[in-house]
Amino acid sequence: MKKFFLLFLALGATAFAGENGGADMIKAYSVVAAGVGLGLAALGGAIGMGHTAAATIAGTARNPGLGSKLMTTMFIALAMIEAQVIYTLVIALIALYSNPFL
Repeated sequence: MKKFFLLFLALGATAFAGENGGADMIKAYSVVAAGVGLGLAALGGAIGMGHTAAATIAGTARNPGLGSKLMTTMFIALAMIEAQVIYTLVIALIALYSNPFL
């Protein structure tokens, strides 16, 4: 309960902002949101890539004849996983440099 109260007070600071109507607080929250978003996207991407590589290694160990097909499929899957992280980077850069909330 104390955490929610502190969060409420922190977010309430934008309502009582001074000179420029809270634009500085919006910019600060945008930086925090971009950092958290990129961190979560990188974490999810790394977990997904690890599972993909582990499954490919296990499949190649079970049937070495399919190694080249599995590697091709793995690289396609890794590109798709990495694309999601790059999309998050683009959204974070938009939130930082051409902030639609200002």
